[in-house]
Amino acid sequence: MTLEHPAYGAIREVSAFASVALAENPGYMTLDGTNTWILRAPDSPGCVIVDPGPDDEAHLRRVASAGPVDLVLITHRHIDHTEGIDSLARLVQAPVRGLRPDDCRDSPPLAAGERIDVSGLTIEVLSAPGHTADSMMFTADVSGERALLTGDTILGRGTTVLDAYDGDLGAYLETLERILNLGPGVIGLPGHGPETADVAAVALEYKAHREERLEQIRAALRVLGEDVTAREVVEHVYSDVGQHLWPAAEASVRVQLTYLRQRA
Repeated sequence: MTLEHPAYGAIREVSAFASVALAENPGYMTLDGTNTWILRAPDSPGCVIVDPGPDDEAHLRRVASAGPVDLVLITHRHIDHTEGIDSLARLVQAPVRGLRPDDCRDSPPLAAGERIDVSGLTIEVLSAPGHTADSMMFTADVSGERALLTGDTILGRGTTVLDAYDGDLGAYLETLERILNLGPGVIGLPGHGPETADVAAVALEYKAHREERLEQIRAALRVLGEDVTAREVVEHVYSDVGQHLWPAAEASVRVQLTYLRQRA
């Protein structure tokens, strides 16, 4: 039986070298839940895990069952992607690597541009700041099929909220350009939501959305004044968005206000 997203309690095959285990932690920030990706070349006994997800025993044991695991990679620091690091590392006895030393176990931090030969794959590490300062993406190629694991930089549905602590809109727009430069036909394997057939096309939509929101905020500043708060901008600009999403919108607006004020 062919499974479709969302599929809880199972490992769903997405391509010849990528499968996904969907954690059952749905929410307005996590969509259907966190995607834990399992990568391996078709003839490889070992695999690579990307983002353990929450510290949920059933989920992590399901992920571990895809082993042996050669390596665990982390896209960024958010807890819905990293909470299960230690439990998974104990289950699979594999090194864990992210950009931050705090997310690494028995292996050094990742470096942008690094190429990792593992589980029959060549994985390239791409710097992707914007959603968070430590966000990373990974490309993988097998037999002419190319995929980009995007973490929360590109989602399978909706748009990304930039972190209020270290999100950076200027850096994020540069990351979107980096995705566009990959060209057409690259599969997007996101941290939340379903896979996308052409991640560059989604990045183009994201860029247009960001530019539209920026223009809306510029217009709000002209009406409300330059000293307006992020909350006041949300109430003015995001009237089309449910109020339960306003806290996330406020965090994103704060980042956008910083971007505009730095360039004033």
